[in-house]
Amino acid sequence: MADRLGVAIVGVGGAVATTAIAGVEMIKAGSNSLEGLPLADRDVAGMVPYRDLHFGGWDLTEDTLGACAMRHGVIGEKELADGASKLNEMRPWKAAGSTAYCANIDGGHKLASGHRAVVSQIQDDLQRFRTEQSLDRVVVINLASTERQPGGDAACLESREAFERGLDSDDSAISPAMLYAYAAIDAGTPYANFTPSMAADVAPLADFARERNVPVAGKDGKTGQTFMKTVIAPALRDRALHVDGWFSTNILGNSDGLALDNPDALKSKLGTKGSVLNQILGYPVEDHIVMIHYYRPRGDDKEAWDNIDITGFLGQKMQLKLNFLCKDSVLAAPLAIEIARCLDLAHQRGDGGVQDQMGVFFKLPQTRDGSDPVHGFPEQQLILDTWLGDKTA
Repeated sequence: MADRLGVAIVGVGGAVATTAIAGVEMIKAGSNSLEGLPLADRDVAGMVPYRDLHFGGWDLTEDTLGACAMRHGVIGEKELADGASKLNEMRPWKAAGSTAYCANIDGGHKLASGHRAVVSQIQDDLQRFRTEQSLDRVVVINLASTERQPGGDAACLESREAFERGLDSDDSAISPAMLYAYAAIDAGTPYANFTPSMAADVAPLADFARERNVPVAGKDGKTGQTFMKTVIAPALRDRALHVDGWFSTNILGNSDGLALDNPDALKSKLGTKGSVLNQILGYPVEDHIVMIHYYRPRGDDKEAWDNIDITGFLGQKMQLKLNFLCKDSVLAAPLAIEIARCLDLAHQRGDGGVQDQMGVFFKLPQTRDGSDPVHGFPEQQLILDTWLGDKTA
């Protein structure tokens, strides 16, 4: 009998989470194929099958996940009647939230205040989830809205001891995302951050994960525009086509877009999206511009537009233009699912701390030694394939 893996999601009522859960439930019902799942064709010993994933999680809304999914508009009545009906029975657990960190996203379904109390309640939820669902193991994935960066000198983020003191004193530099990461690591539960928010990438929590030998990975899922950028840039580099400038703009109207309509949250996002080109190309692209605009009519139908100015042989100038009309959550959900499976595989193998090999899933991959990450997609995929050691890569 296969092991049962629990996936506890921060932001379980969001578009990405409900899309991921619906897709897996439809696979279990036989009404959805494995199409669009990056590792579906891999034969890796110990990797949990999709059918053995079981979901729960936290959100600021009390609505059923079915109602949340209908509101986001990625899936609808057809999917809910065709295998995903379980979402109508699922409700979020009370969540940690702060309008000081995420100004445009709020709700009344909140955990009690106080950092230590929140950590304790998160861990109680994880234990109850494991028991009620008869789970063999659990992983935590952060799919919540983007938080702003911590303000002030944030001295509590400089060491493990300072972080513990910050928990005791309810230091405002410790964000909800960090509380979830700490709670998971302290409970020996693998954790991944699919958002641009600071979480297990702060030094005290990265150190904590290494000490406890708990797998962690992040941050900010690489789904659309940045994914294409890390595919195209290595090809331009290898063909000796010099990138003179790269202008990127996005419009989206889902809850992620609403969160990013706040300037402080937007700053966090732009920090992860704008970091890839220089490392891939090996030189600074002085005119690399990235813009994100909240445009409500689009909903989850995101548009990412790029203009690339290049110089080739004989100094001749050329341009490349790319218009990616994509469904944001349909790109993100499969990655969240695969991240959960890879985290669990690392845990089974005893691979604790930062999981460098999972960088292919993220815009700003966390690295074990704090060095600059590899950003080029082909190189990242090779690193993951080598780690998986599967028979089909």
